[in-house]
Amino acid sequence: MARAIALLAALGALASAGPQAAVLRITVSVTAAEGSARPVPRYALLISDDPVTAAPQRFVTRNDGSVEARLKPGKYIVESDAPFVLGGRSYEWSQPVTVAAAGETTLALTAGNATIGSATPGTADSPGIAEAAAESAEESLLPTWQDSVVTIWTPRRIGRGFLADARGLIVTNQRLVGADTAVEVQLSAAKKVTGRVIASDVNRNVAIIWIDPRTAAPARPMTIGVPQGDAAAVRERDKVYAIEGRAGEVKSLVSGTVEGVTAHTVAIDVPLGRESSGAPIFTASGAVVGITTAGDEGSIVNELSPRAVRIDDARPALADASTKMEGAEPPPATALPVEPTRPFPIDALKAAAKKQGTVQAYLVPASDFDLHIITPTMVYAAMHPQEDREHFDYSRDDPVRGQPALRPLDDFGTWTEYVSDSPAVVLIRVTPKFGENFWTTVARGAAQSQGVAIPAFKRPKAAFGGLRLTCGGKAIAPIHPFRIEHRISDTASIDEGLYAFDPSAFSPQCGTVQVTVVSDKPSDKGDTRTVDAKIVQQVWDDFAAYRQE
Repeated sequence: MARAIALLAALGALASAGPQAAVLRITVSVTAAEGSARPVPRYALLISDDPVTAAPQRFVTRNDGSVEARLKPGKYIVESDAPFVLGGRSYEWSQPVTVAAAGETTLALTAGNATIGSATPGTADSPGIAEAAAESAEESLLPTWQDSVVTIWTPRRIGRGFLADARGLIVTNQRLVGADTAVEVQLSAAKKVTGRVIASDVNRNVAIIWIDPRTAAPARPMTIGVPQGDAAAVRERDKVYAIEGRAGEVKSLVSGTVEGVTAHTVAIDVPLGRESSGAPIFTASGAVVGITTAGDEGSIVNELSPRAVRIDDARPALADASTKMEGAEPPPATALPVEPTRPFPIDALKAAAKKQGTVQAYLVPASDFDLHIITPTMVYAAMHPQEDREHFDYSRDDPVRGQPALRPLDDFGTWTEYVSDSPAVVLIRVTPKFGENFWTTVARGAAQSQGVAIPAFKRPKAAFGGLRLTCGGKAIAPIHPFRIEHRISDTASIDEGLYAFDPSAFSPQCGTVQVTVVSDKPSDKGDTRTVDAKIVQQVWDDFAAYRQE
């Protein structure tokens, strides 16, 4: 009984200790010049009990102009710690409020209940609102524009572009597309379409690509920055942004500073990789002010230049593209093959590399070309050699004069980084064979009969034109039809083909897998070779771990 009485007494003491804290939610906003309500961020307010019995408590609003105060129920005065200045006006508040014991009490401080006066001439706007607006804009840049920045695949390089017109016009730099008239435009992991180079300005380093506008959704056209009179749309020390990452991958927002502006370029320090050539450089408002570009011919291959093309230089090419579009049919909207979204499991690649002996591609010989079939397991093994295993089986004699050492698992040119990622695709590398023509052989023989030894001088038997693949008689479109350029002299070069296919194209269920390689001669109907069934099975087995995953 005594214990029960003690418990009741304790409960009574708690009940008489005073009311629990309640919530007062305050929002602060003003009316902007265009008439919209704008929240006032990081604004200091003082809250005192009414009548005043103690020093006031100080609270600061968040970026959305709101703040919550936990107070005992009762009467209070909410007032400004200092005037808020915006657009030449000063705003101050002093409002009574009664905090209820139950629920949440709200108080809206607006221009309607503020004391408004004229700010002293020369007084700057209060800090905070512009900064918060910039922060809010920066946070929205990636979700707003990431779909508008697309990946462009050309036979020789990968880069970026951005949608600039709802009619399907994409802006990029001319060094990326080069002399190509058709490219592949990847808009997402599952969507890639044909793009037509409809306008190209070599002098200004700008190219315009046209895609079927129906395929562009949900991307929205980016805004072209407008110059301020004779000045550029951006100035030195301005903060600018770019979006990094291929279409279909996780993208990120990167930022930097404008270091200088010339008549045709914008010098930037935005950290971007080689694959970002052609990407837009834009401001916090989303206005594009520059186009990234690869360096000139004297620089490292595909290296990004620190000087972006000023967006003003894209206007003539856009106008030219608009003229050429009139009455013309847009490029086909047909979806092109894309890479598998699931990567090859790294543990399986490592395990396969340990089992590899000599690393060797699967060879399919043709008359004028060698065809090497390459899978991710051998790529990984070749690029991560074990101490007890030969690095490569080049299967080539030492190069003679005029003949480079073209090796199937080495030197992929501008596609080295792509291949080194061991994508879950089957690669077919087509290498021209070298030979000596009849009259050169006769001349060398005549010289030898006179005691003069002349080394063999070999040239490519044919120039690569293209490749076709069939599975059970059905044509298989490549995921990528790449080219690898090799210099064989100061004035001449040759192309290798590097075609990427979905691994299902090499299934034993195909029955017969055939490869047709074509030279660049218009009359060439192609040299068709049947891939040995054992090689098809080996390719299929190389992807066993990938299929199981």
